[in-house]
Amino acid sequence: MSLINKMLQDLDARGGAGGAGVDPLLVKPVARPEGRLAPRVAVAVGLVAVLVAGGWFSWRTMSTLTVKAPAGLASKATPAGPLPLAPVPPGMVRVTPTLSAPEPTPVGEAPPVVPSPVVDAPVKRPRRPAPAVVAVAAPEDAPLARPPSPVRGQGAEADYRRALSDLADGRVTDAIAELERTLQVDPRHDSARQVLVGLLVEAHRNDDAMRQLQLGLGLDPRQPAMAMLLARLQLENGGAGAVETLQRSLPYARGNGDYQALFAGVLQRQGRNREAAEQYQAALAASPGNAVWLMGLGITLQADKRTLDALAAFQRAGSSGTLPADLQAFVERKIQQLK
Repeated sequence: MSLINKMLQDLDARGGAGGAGVDPLLVKPVARPEGRLAPRVAVAVGLVAVLVAGGWFSWRTMSTLTVKAPAGLASKATPAGPLPLAPVPPGMVRVTPTLSAPEPTPVGEAPPVVPSPVVDAPVKRPRRPAPAVVAVAAPEDAPLARPPSPVRGQGAEADYRRALSDLADGRVTDAIAELERTLQVDPRHDSARQVLVGLLVEAHRNDDAMRQLQLGLGLDPRQPAMAMLLARLQLENGGAGAVETLQRSLPYARGNGDYQALFAGVLQRQGRNREAAEQYQAALAASPGNAVWLMGLGITLQADKRTLDALAAFQRAGSSGTLPADLQAFVERKIQQLK
């Protein structure tokens, strides 16, 4: 809009400057007759001169009039011509042929500016171009974008640390709830499961503790310590499932004397003496001087009718000097019986 207004102002200024004088293109030299004019001819010539001057004055008056166009409308200028006989309606341009050709402009002089009346002509307002919208079509088989999922374990770790804080403040119930929430977010959070099982055992909630241990071993059986704890709880609860628990994690407990000795005791309890003796011997390979394991091996060998091997095991256990008094007395009695 500012550019259009400036153009209108320039047109107005050009039209006003041209009205200061007479257009030289419309001044015609009058040829002098060869003879002396008669009075009537002189009078006629004078009348014609008056009419021409009056017409010229009217035409100049109309040419200098400027009609202000409303904002947003351009103006069209019509070339100068003879005096119009009637006002030109808006939107129309009168074209009148010139009877005589104008005199040529002298060489070296700039052509004069011919003021033209501003005619009201409706001009379409240029529309402002709408902002371009680029639409990118996704392939039909393209999957919908999903928000990035949180990194696994971040929320679980926060719950776990809150549980430790509650536990430090003595809020055991809140700590158990936070630990359970931790395992719901990240079932493989082993530290949280171990702390939770310990709290459940202390609260005498052995069933809940065994359930948590079974869930953990189901996800990853490579946890001998967890398998041992579950087997001990199962033994206290009647022993059902203890052998299966230890058998499943046995491949990951090679060289673990405590694990193998526990497994041997569970097998002995079920009357599987030969297998029990093998596990005791495997445990003693890691710790040959363990008197308790030697005593257990002697009991297993005696039950399997291997008397001489059993006597040798009891003698090694009794000579270690590391057994408690009650166990030492038990071993000595066994030695006397087998002799």
